[in-house]
Amino acid sequence: MLKDRQTYYVGWDVGGWNCEKNPASRDALVILDSARKLVGIPWRGNLRITLNEATSSEILATKILELCHVKIDHENSFRLLFAIDTPLGFSKAFTDLIVSRLAAGQILSSSTNPYLHRETERFLFERGLSPLSPIKDMIGSQATKGIHFLARFAPDLERCGLWTDGRHIQAIEAYPSACKRSACIGAMRRPFYEGCGDSVPIEKLKARPEFHHLDLEDALTCALIAWSFENQPDLLEHPTPTIDPSEGWVFVPCDGLRNLEHV
Repeated sequence: MLKDRQTYYVGWDVGGWNCEKNPASRDALVILDSARKLVGIPWRGNLRITLNEATSSEILATKILELCHVKIDHENSFRLLFAIDTPLGFSKAFTDLIVSRLAAGQILSSSTNPYLHRETERFLFERGLSPLSPIKDMIGSQATKGIHFLARFAPDLERCGLWTDGRHIQAIEAYPSACKRSACIGAMRRPFYEGCGDSVPIEKLKARPEFHHLDLEDALTCALIAWSFENQPDLLEHPTPTIDPSEGWVFVPCDGLRNLEHV
């Protein structure tokens, strides 16, 4: 169904609701095609007005493509597969606490606190990463923006970690920081940097002018995660059987994680 349509892979680094007032962090969009080529022009700003104005997922998808100056062939249908850099859910323990006043058991370290972190984040902590919490860290605005996007434009849970409207939009959660030591994502990023000789570490390369801000570089990484999710899914960690689908899942490259015995 959705796979029969022209697919664009959209990386979205999420800014706060009023991020136009924050020069350091704003919404950023990067769009790739099925060949992992840049489509249109990366965009940075605040998506709030676009989200407010769109009255359907089809209209929103069209507006996203227009923001990035992507030419739309209206005779052919298309879909957008988003990889979004913000928590797209809260922990079951937190929602039980807020909605039903049900308390969890003993609370110990921050990284294992079931109110502050979902199981997917605890999975990442165990493997050497330090994901942020929408409860205790300053990403609550971004998290509600991402979840608002799902509620309005991709409300159906196709499977754990994948939301959709069934026609024009699919969305997963990404985490660019988890890609810093990933060789596979690093190799995919090289064509978007200047002086991309294989002998030069990518962290020492300068991004092409289109990616003039770190927000845009993170959006590029997210777009590569979206592409990988569909085209090379074995590169990514997928939800474990114990994950509550309501919490969601952070898709990260397998080679960006430490083995448990090395943590």
